[in-house]
Order: sequence, then structure tokens, then C-alpha cells
Amino acid sequence: MDGRAVAPAAGTVLNALATGTGSAFALDLETTATVTLSDDPLVNATITDAPDADTSLIERCVALTLERYEPAADLDATPLGAQVTTGSDVPMASGLKSSSAAANATVLATLDALDIGEEVDRLEACLVGVEAARDAGVTITGALDDASASMLGGVTVTDNTEDRLLKREQVDWHAAIYTPPEQAFSADADVDACTRIASTAEVVAELALDGRYTDAMTVNGFAFCGALEHSPAPMLEALPDAAGVSLSGTGPSYVAVGDRPTLETVCDRWAERPGTTRLVETRNDGTQIR
Repeated sequence: MDGRAVAPAAGTVLNALATGTGSAFALDLETTATVTLSDDPLVNATITDAPDADTSLIERCVALTLERYEPAADLDATPLGAQVTTGSDVPMASGLKSSSAAANATVLATLDALDIGEEVDRLEACLVGVEAARDAGVTITGALDDASASMLGGVTVTDNTEDRLLKREQVDWHAAIYTPPEQAFSADADVDACTRIASTAEVVAELALDGRYTDAMTVNGFAFCGALEHSPAPMLEALPDAAGVSLSGTGPSYVAVGDRPTLETVCDRWAERPGTTRLVETRNDGTQIR
């Protein structure tokens, strides 16, 4: 009756707030969820890194997963509730898809506890987390772009208005990440400002669907820095060395991709700023039961 899963963070190629089409790629920063099922009808969650944080998304993920998949588990004693614990390397409200990673890890850990984790289609499981995120009010678009990159690995392009996966491809990049000290919650983003750059977002979508992900993310980054009033200076510090660089999500993090030696130079520049700088790899394996 116990389950455990690990989900990676993600960086942005295209923010979906402008048109509903989004694109993201998995990063090697992890969120872990452990689920213990019981006949207690309550779902209780604890975030070890932030014990006072809102746990409604995690609890909703468990509730929806049990509602949808508990009958398929064919258990002798029907579990009605769960105790959930999550821990993460992904900073919250940083633009690195911490909510999507937490949702994916929780859904898959719950399926693992039901002993059907390997039987459920990963995209189907991802959509449970997307529904839970909408219910919990932590996302505006549903964030299928972020969630699918975290669940499936590699880079994905999605239509978030119709919950459709348009494209998935493996990528082999290193990624430099700069996270300023402040936080930015996706649900608080200025949607009206983002819709004003819809024509630019459509160009970015065309680039992403054509496989020109690094060009797409750089155009996206400058456009959304303007719309969301984030400084483009960290992007300029990464160029022209990085293959691509963008504001990640609604910020405040910036992510640059390319080869490791080049990104080490980018990290040296970003390290002079207040905040945290990381150098990681992209992930193609997505969320895993462990």
C-alpha cells in the first residue's frame, strides 16, 4: 500500500499564456513523492521542504487518482485515503515547474501504491495532474506543456486549450539555470499582457513545431520578459554563447541551453547576481516509479 515516484523539473521553450500553445523540456532537478494508502477517508500531505506551504494540489492529485483508478486496482480492502510526503530540489514559484513535478510524482506514486503504476499510460496519468492543478487553482492554462515534459521527458509541444500533445522529442542539452531571490506564482501572472504578444507566440510555436527549439526559446524569452516586466539582462549575459535562453515560465528563473563548457561561462556571469545558479542536464526519461 506504499508507492514512490520521482519527477523532473522543466524549463520553458514557449509560455502557453499567450495562445494556449506551450512547449517545455525536462531538467535534472527532482521532486519525490511517497504515498501510503489507508482506509482513513482523509488525504493528508506534507511538503518536507516547506511545511507551511499549500498542499491542496498534492491532495487533489491523490483524490482524483484514487477516484479514477482505485476500481482498476481490484484490492481486497478498498483504500479511501492516503498520507503523502513530498520533497524537492526544485524551488517553488521559480518558473521551473515545481507544481507540475509535484503533481506528476504524486499521481505516479499513488498508482504505484495501487500496484498499477506500470499499467497506466503516462500521458493519461499526466492529465490527471493537469486536472488537479486546475481544480487547485495553481495554473491558468492547465500547464500540460510543463506537465508533459516532466512526465514524458525530453521536449514537448502541447495545445493546452484542448489538452493535446502535439510533439515530443528527445534532446541532449546541458542547461544553466539562474534563479533570483524573489518568487513569482504562475496563477498571479498578467494574462492580458501576455495575450498582447500572441502574434509573437504564434511565431515561437511555429519554430518549436519545426524543431528549432533554441531559437524558439530565445524569442519567447524576450517577448515574455517584456510582457511580464522581467529584466532581459540575464538573457543578454547568456548570448551569444548559449544556443538558446529564455525566461522560464512566468519567472523569475532564466534557463540557457547548450554545451557544458559554454554554459560554465554563462554560470560564472550569472553567479555575480544575487540568487542561485545551477548547471544541470536535460532529462529524457521523465517521471519514474522508484
